[in-house]
Amino acid sequence: MANRRVERLNEQLRREISDILRRDVRDPRVGVPTVTRVEVTPDLWMARVFVRVVGSGLDRQEALVGLDAAAPFVRRELGGLRMRRVPEIRFEVDETLEHASRIEELLRDVMSGEGDGEDV
Repeated sequence: MANRRVERLNEQLRREISDILRRDVRDPRVGVPTVTRVEVTPDLWMARVFVRVVGSGLDRQEALVGLDAAAPFVRRELGGLRMRRVPEIRFEVDETLEHASRIEELLRDVMSGEGDGEDV
Protein backbone atom coordinates (compact mmCIF):
# COMPACT_ATOMS: atom_id res chain seq x y z
CA MET A 1 0.00 0.00 0.00
CA ALA A 2 2.77 2.45 0.92
CA ASN A 3 4.57 1.49 -2.28
CA ARG A 4 1.57 2.51 -4.38
CA ARG A 5 1.39 5.79 -2.47
CA VAL A 6 5.02 6.56 -3.31
CA GLU A 7 4.39 5.69 -6.98
CA ARG A 8 1.42 8.08 -7.10
CA LEU A 9 3.50 10.77 -5.44
CA ASN A 10 6.33 10.20 -7.95
CA GLU A 11 3.91 10.65 -10.85
CA GLN A 12 2.27 13.73 -9.33
CA LEU A 13 5.65 15.35 -8.65
CA ARG A 14 6.77 14.53 -12.22
CA ARG A 15 3.77 16.35 -13.65
CA GLU A 16 4.04 19.34 -11.29
CA ILE A 17 7.80 19.80 -11.72
CA SER A 18 7.45 19.52 -15.49
CA ASP A 19 4.81 22.26 -15.46
CA ILE A 20 6.90 24.50 -13.19
CA LEU A 21 10.01 24.12 -15.38
CA ARG A 22 8.07 24.81 -18.55
CA ARG A 23 5.97 27.67 -17.20
CA ASP A 24 7.89 29.49 -14.46
CA VAL A 25 11.65 28.92 -14.67
CA ARG A 26 13.25 31.67 -16.75
CA ASP A 27 16.91 30.63 -16.55
CA PRO A 28 18.18 30.38 -20.15
CA ARG A 29 20.62 27.62 -19.15
CA VAL A 30 17.72 25.33 -18.31
CA GLY A 31 16.09 25.43 -21.73
CA VAL A 32 13.14 23.06 -22.05
CA PRO A 33 14.05 19.84 -20.24
CA THR A 34 11.77 16.81 -20.28
CA VAL A 35 11.12 15.31 -16.86
CA THR A 36 11.20 11.57 -17.46
CA ARG A 37 10.68 10.31 -13.93
CA VAL A 38 10.87 11.19 -10.26
CA GLU A 39 12.04 8.89 -7.48
CA VAL A 40 11.14 9.92 -3.95
CA THR A 41 12.92 8.25 -1.05
CA PRO A 42 10.67 6.14 1.22
CA ASP A 43 10.99 8.72 4.02
CA LEU A 44 9.95 11.49 1.55
CA TRP A 45 13.09 13.44 2.41
CA MET A 46 14.53 13.73 -1.11
CA ALA A 47 13.27 13.49 -4.68
CA ARG A 48 15.60 12.59 -7.54
CA VAL A 49 14.25 14.23 -10.70
CA PHE A 50 15.51 12.68 -13.93
CA VAL A 51 15.50 14.99 -16.95
CA ARG A 52 16.35 14.71 -20.64
CA VAL A 53 18.14 17.69 -22.10
CA VAL A 54 18.69 18.22 -25.82
CA GLY A 55 22.27 18.94 -26.81
CA SER A 56 25.84 17.87 -26.27
CA GLY A 57 27.49 16.91 -23.00
CA LEU A 58 28.48 20.52 -22.35
CA ASP A 59 24.89 21.69 -22.92
CA ARG A 60 23.66 19.03 -20.52
CA GLN A 61 26.10 20.12 -17.81
CA GLU A 62 25.08 23.74 -18.29
CA ALA A 63 21.39 22.80 -18.03
CA LEU A 64 22.09 20.75 -14.90
CA VAL A 65 23.80 23.76 -13.29
CA GLY A 66 20.74 25.89 -14.14
CA LEU A 67 18.36 23.23 -12.80
CA ASP A 68 20.34 22.96 -9.56
CA ALA A 69 20.10 26.74 -9.19
CA ALA A 70 16.33 26.54 -9.80
CA ALA A 71 15.78 23.66 -7.33
CA PRO A 72 14.92 25.88 -4.31
CA PHE A 73 12.41 27.81 -6.44
CA VAL A 74 10.83 24.57 -7.70
CA ARG A 75 10.59 23.30 -4.12
CA ARG A 76 8.86 26.49 -3.00
CA GLU A 77 6.41 26.21 -5.88
CA LEU A 78 5.65 22.62 -4.85
CA GLY A 79 4.68 23.98 -1.42
CA GLY A 80 1.16 24.46 -2.78
CA LEU A 81 0.67 20.70 -2.80
CA ARG A 82 -0.90 19.28 0.30
CA MET A 83 2.11 17.49 1.72
CA ARG A 84 3.47 17.48 5.23
CA ARG A 85 6.95 18.01 3.88
CA VAL A 86 8.05 18.90 0.37
CA PRO A 87 11.15 16.81 -0.43
CA GLU A 88 14.47 18.31 -1.41
CA ILE A 89 14.90 18.33 -5.18
CA ARG A 90 17.97 16.83 -6.88
CA PHE A 91 18.15 16.97 -10.65
CA GLU A 92 19.98 14.27 -12.63
CA VAL A 93 20.39 13.73 -16.36
CA ASP A 94 18.46 10.67 -17.52
CA GLU A 95 20.78 8.60 -19.70
CA THR A 96 18.38 5.68 -20.20
CA LEU A 97 18.01 6.40 -23.92
CA GLU A 98 21.79 6.47 -24.44
CA HIS A 99 22.15 3.16 -22.59
CA ALA A 100 19.39 1.59 -24.69
CA SER A 101 21.00 2.83 -27.92
CA ARG A 102 24.37 1.40 -26.87
CA ILE A 103 22.80 -1.99 -26.07
CA GLU A 104 21.03 -2.02 -29.45
CA GLU A 105 24.30 -1.19 -31.19
CA LEU A 106 26.09 -4.03 -29.40
CA LEU A 107 23.30 -6.46 -30.25
CA ARG A 108 23.43 -5.42 -33.91
CA ASP A 109 27.19 -6.01 -33.93
CA VAL A 110 26.75 -9.46 -32.39
CA MET A 111 23.95 -10.38 -34.80
CA SER A 112 25.93 -9.22 -37.85
CA GLY A 113 28.92 -11.22 -36.62
CA GLU A 114 26.84 -14.41 -36.51
CA GLY A 115 25.87 -14.04 -40.15
CA ASP A 116 29.53 -14.06 -41.23
CA GLY A 117 30.05 -17.56 -39.83
CA GLU A 118 32.73 -16.33 -37.45
CA ASP A 119 32.93 -17.58 -33.88
CA VAL A 120 32.44 -14.79 -31.40
